[in-house]
Amino acid sequence: MKPEADSPQRRAAAPHRVALKRSLSLPLLVLYGLGTTVGAGIYALIGEIAAVAGYLAPVAFLLASVMAGVTALSFAELSARMPRAAGEALYVRRAFGSRALSTLTGLLVVLAGVVSAAALLNGFVGYLQQFVDLERLPAILMIGLALGAAAAWGISESVWIASLFTVIEVGGLLWVVAVSSPAIAQFSDWSRMLPAHGADLTHISGAALLAFYAFIGFEDMVNVAEEVRDVRRNLPLGIVLTLVVTTLLYIVLMVAALTVVTPEELASSSAPLALLYEYATGRPATAVGLIGMFAIINGALIQMVMGARVLYGLSAMAQLPAALSVVSDRTRTPLLATGIVVLAVLTLASLGNLAQLAEATSVTMLIVFAAVNLALWRIKRRRRQPPGLRVLPQWLPLTGFAICCLTVVLKLVGRLVQ
Repeated sequence: MKPEADSPQRRAAAPHRVALKRSLSLPLLVLYGLGTTVGAGIYALIGEIAAVAGYLAPVAFLLASVMAGVTALSFAELSARMPRAAGEALYVRRAFGSRALSTLTGLLVVLAGVVSAAALLNGFVGYLQQFVDLERLPAILMIGLALGAAAAWGISESVWIASLFTVIEVGGLLWVVAVSSPAIAQFSDWSRMLPAHGADLTHISGAALLAFYAFIGFEDMVNVAEEVRDVRRNLPLGIVLTLVVTTLLYIVLMVAALTVVTPEELASSSAPLALLYEYATGRPATAVGLIGMFAIINGALIQMVMGARVLYGLSAMAQLPAALSVVSDRTRTPLLATGIVVLAVLTLASLGNLAQLAEATSVTMLIVFAAVNLALWRIKRRRRQPPGLRVLPQWLPLTGFAICCLTVVLKLVGRLVQ
């Protein structure tokens, strides 16, 4: 077996190799995680959840957080065991010993990120054209290159930009909750938001499967592992904190929505948060739309950073050409890997019609999640537990594997029925 990228043999062969810069603190890491998890989807998803679960939507979000949390904990343990870029690919390689399967896993993660960024870039330009008279393709090129420049500039700089966008988008959600506070205070029928009988469980479970997608994004955090300070502590803690904050934010937002408007009104709106703001304040929701634009562009930037780090990590493991793991002395970022990801995003974004492909990437990521859960279970069975590491019980990653597989099956069955 070839030596790993961090082995003495590889370091001796490349003594002048520049390392990525460890500059991400725990707060920055959590903002990075929130930026990719609390994305633009939540601005529309609450209507779809309300259509299925009605007043039980907050419970559905809570159940979805538990479902996602099992896999998040698997990522947390694996990131402490192996704090490297291209995390998913590394976990699969260490568990199954297959270079080909590891490379495929990493490239699927990159593909998912590229398609997601391209879809988000298209969505942002669509919003932008409502305010500025720009042709679609020049706008995609201009915004995409600006995001690419930010991603190449430096990890601290790009994450600071993403963090600023995250603060704006999370602040927008909290603002909507704040203007809904009079309705929350006057709402009296809280029993409607608690399951009362067995029949409710069908609606809750169906809505939870849908809400599961609102929690996808925490996995991107493992791919900046080589740029995190005190990584074995901060990265697992950052993943858990991201999930906790996201869960609280979603539940509070959903409760606020259901005290202002009915589930039927939320479900019938293409912009439920804008509808909620207008009902609560009696004013146009222009500001909510602008904040939604920040959420969209933030997601695209983070996906570009993540995709470049996966290519870098695969190259560092000698599974892709060595040039992809070359780090710039000046920016301390992998410029070639970043350039390839940006070019792929711009190409896909210019083609448009990404809806079906974007939906397929959700299924792809669930398959990757299943593989990661199974990898942790296999690693725990084969290897001694490292000293000082908090480890999960062996049944937990198997539970995560089962949840991911079930979600994929139900998603595919749902597509066949439609």
